[in-house]
Amino acid sequence: MQSQNPLIADFVKLANSAAGTFAGMTREARESTRERLREAMGGLDFVSREEFDAVKDMAAKAREENDKLSARIAALEAKHSG
Repeated sequence: MQSQNPLIADFVKLANSAAGTFAGMTREARESTRERLREAMGGLDFVSREEFDAVKDMAAKAREENDKLSARIAALEAKHSG
C-alpha cells in the first residue's frame, strides 16, 4: 500500500537516494583504502607460507650438520692434542 501523501513519498525518495549515495561512498572509500595499501606494500617482499617453511627446514638441517661437524672437529682436536 503506497502513501497518498506527496510529502512522505518525497521523503522516502530522498531517504532511498541518500542510502544509495552512502553505500556508493562506502564502497569507494573501501576500494581507495585497498589501493593505497597495495601501493604502500608494493615495495615490500613477501614470501608464501610454503617458501617460509622450506627455508626454515633448510636452516634446521644446516644447524644439525653444523653441530655434527663441530663435534667431529672437537673429537679430531682431542685426538690430535692428546
